[in-house]
Amino acid sequence: MRRLFLFLVIFFGAAPLAPGQFMTPANAESVEIAQSGIVQEIIVRGAQRIEPGTVKSYLLIREGDAFDTLQIDRSLKSLFATGLFADVSIQRQGAGLIVNVVENPVINRIAFEGNGELDNETLETEVSLRPRVIYTRSKVQGDIKRILTLYRRNGLFAVTVEPKVIQLAQNRIDLVFEINEGEPTAIRSIRFVGNERFSDRRLRSVVQTKESAWWRFFSSDDVYDPDRLTLDRELLRRFYLSDGYADFRVTSAIAELTPNREDFFVTFSVNEGERYAFGKIDVDARLRDLKPTDIQKVIEIEPNDWYDISEVDDAINAITQKVGELGYAFVDVRPRIKRDKDKRKINIVFEVKEGPRVFVERIDIAGNVRTLDKVIRREFQLVEGDAFNTAKLRRSRQRIQRLNFFEKVQVGKVPGSAPDKAVIKVDVEEKSTGSISLGAGFSSSVGVIGEIGLEEKNFLGRGQSVAVKFSLAAERSQIDFSFTEPYFMDREVSAGFDVFHVRQNLQDFSSIDSNRTGLRLRAGYKITDNVSQRWSYMFRMSEIDEVDTNAAQLIKDQQGKEYTSEIGHTISYDTLDDPISPTEGYVLSLASGLTGLGGTVRHFKNVLRGGMHFPIVDEWVLSLGGKTGYVLGLGKDVKFLDRFFIGGDNLRGFETSGVGPRDRVSQDSLGGEWMYTGLIQLSFPVGLPAELGVKGRVFSDFGSSGQIEPTNSDVQDTGSVRVTAGFGISWASPFGPLGVDAGVPLVQEDFDREELIRINFGTRF
Repeated sequence: MRRLFLFLVIFFGAAPLAPGQFMTPANAESVEIAQSGIVQEIIVRGAQRIEPGTVKSYLLIREGDAFDTLQIDRSLKSLFATGLFADVSIQRQGAGLIVNVVENPVINRIAFEGNGELDNETLETEVSLRPRVIYTRSKVQGDIKRILTLYRRNGLFAVTVEPKVIQLAQNRIDLVFEINEGEPTAIRSIRFVGNERFSDRRLRSVVQTKESAWWRFFSSDDVYDPDRLTLDRELLRRFYLSDGYADFRVTSAIAELTPNREDFFVTFSVNEGERYAFGKIDVDARLRDLKPTDIQKVIEIEPNDWYDISEVDDAINAITQKVGELGYAFVDVRPRIKRDKDKRKINIVFEVKEGPRVFVERIDIAGNVRTLDKVIRREFQLVEGDAFNTAKLRRSRQRIQRLNFFEKVQVGKVPGSAPDKAVIKVDVEEKSTGSISLGAGFSSSVGVIGEIGLEEKNFLGRGQSVAVKFSLAAERSQIDFSFTEPYFMDREVSAGFDVFHVRQNLQDFSSIDSNRTGLRLRAGYKITDNVSQRWSYMFRMSEIDEVDTNAAQLIKDQQGKEYTSEIGHTISYDTLDDPISPTEGYVLSLASGLTGLGGTVRHFKNVLRGGMHFPIVDEWVLSLGGKTGYVLGLGKDVKFLDRFFIGGDNLRGFETSGVGPRDRVSQDSLGGEWMYTGLIQLSFPVGLPAELGVKGRVFSDFGSSGQIEPTNSDVQDTGSVRVTAGFGISWASPFGPLGVDAGVPLVQEDFDREELIRINFGTRF
């Protein structure tokens, strides 16, 4: 047996040598390497697009390394992690390693089938895969999840997405996402649990999520979106905190899907807590040589008023600005709030102390493709080298948002190159700033209206506004071209010009037609946050023609052309919470115009306007307003087109130009050299859903107009006050504002012209 074993060893040991071949030193070395487990060669098989050297670069084992099972396993995982290969295997063959790879295909085209609610462009921006990109299963699954999320944000929870791969030559594929959208999942009901101070109807108007209704075909707020529910929680919190409920919290926001998966029931559970008023307001100044009395006066919070978190925020901003003006660059203002639950008061101590000494190193702006950097930078109240200030950074972000050039604005701070330096990061997402508007409507003043307008609010990315508008009505036609530079000569001065031409048919009121063509140069700037001032210069050619043979003699005498050269000035104070539908605040303005520096017209004109709005109870607003003015001829009579005409929109219950001096024979309205109008109005909800924007109102208007010195006895001019009363309804429709008022004169003159119904309707689409 031992002899047989020795024979086999000698036989197989000599087998690698060919006949006549001897065991040389070189052969002996090769046998020694193979037997010691050293990788002599790595061979890559199956690579087509990818170079073998690239494949080897991903391996964690190299030629000359010892065979190591752990390293071979890690190399296998490294190759899979690249995403370049559908399959990988590594085998040992003698002293070599064989790496077999199957490359992932390249995407030739991506297509979507079955999508109707979302277009291809929207879906393409959501998926990460692109043509000429390597196909991987993990990326496809990730894109499917993103598509499903996008559909669910649009209320389609029954959607399914299936990927389909079409094989092509040269290891290429077409990738098709087959989509079955299903039916939209709407909000059937929104309910609130735990609310006592406000009704469900009022709270539904606060949240952005809305119940499904037929009139919401222009909105997606009535489809379920979990991200929107998160926003709704914050909206409810801010709403209650602004009305004194400092302990308010949303305990839960639950969306329940109906068994048929067609609708959601949304339920908000809230804990209102107690209502608090402001108590004692103090300042704790911890800066050297800074006295609390120096900044106490900028706090506008009144003790015993209901607690309002927005007033606290305003006070922090005002203190920060005031302390900065006093020379303290690094300041940190924090309110210390203490609740007195027995008296239901909130005492606040504004702690003013030195903040961290951090400077702005630089401001980085990203995301702006069209908009120039300087348009964004000039809205910043911080520049490179300034002391970092959180309040100024917050106001800068608000100013950028108010430009209305961007869909999203994100402003944040990151550490700079040193501990005392910070970098401000600004990331914006631009939106379309150009618009084409078509309009149609009706006004009791000018009849049926047609309108077309073109506007670009961010012309050439410079923040400039360019607009042209054409309007045509039964009684009036107009064309305007305007240009505005918001930062004239790199200063916070808005400057621009308007070119206009207006033709108006005044036959029903004063037996004439008029043409006005002119150019206006204007500039405006803010003195404070609420006070603004504007200057203008206007040159205008006015013409009265088509004068009726029975027109008043005053009008006949002014037939022909006049040239007006006017310098205008307006100063205004505005604290309104909303410029279109204010519910609180007041506005006051004085406009003056002096003509005579050239041209043929000589007069001095002043108009004073004012308005106040008071919230009475929830959604009930009392408004008081008025306007008064006079025009004084300078060596010449006041021209007909420069006089005041009241009635209609500013004195409901009377026709346009229905009140004021009137010719006895022709009954033409002659206009007044002085005027005043006023109103008292109460707006209230009418019981419809608040988001419809339908409100009712009752009002009383008063006013009058007259001549400073009556010219002759042929003019009817008493100067007496006229008073009307009535009711109306307004609708902030998707097409534009609609208003209908019914007014009845209570005090009038025999020669006034009445108008029971006043309609103003405009559409934009």
